[in-house]
Amino acid sequence: MHYDLLVRIKNAERAGKDSLTANFSKVDFAVAKILAESGYIKDVQKKTLGRKSILEIKLMRGGDAISGFRIISKPGRRIYIGAEDIHTIRQGYGLAVISTSQGVMNNKDVRKKKIGGEYLFEVW
Repeated sequence: MHYDLLVRIKNAERAGKDSLTANFSKVDFAVAKILAESGYIKDVQKKTLGRKSILEIKLMRGGDAISGFRIISKPGRRIYIGAEDIHTIRQGYGLAVISTSQGVMNNKDVRKKKIGGEYLFEVW
């Protein structure tokens, strides 16, 4: 799930790696694309090795990399939030990721579209 992906990205960045590979899932790919658009990772691509699909993630170095995250919605306790309840993360320096009926989005896009969804995690 995307929880494991966040931990792997953070650990690979701290270990000084340039890239990492992870098993492909649609949610992980959507989460990685949001992280790439927001500048937390350089790029993400879906690759196919034989019959298996993987994600190839190019990592950032230094201050723009992921310094921390907090999982909000867990398998045992799902947290749903409305558009009016979404707040800024770390005074605008963080990012929240929400799974909506229109796909996985960041907190800014969710507020603009005025839709709610499952509050997955925060990253800074």
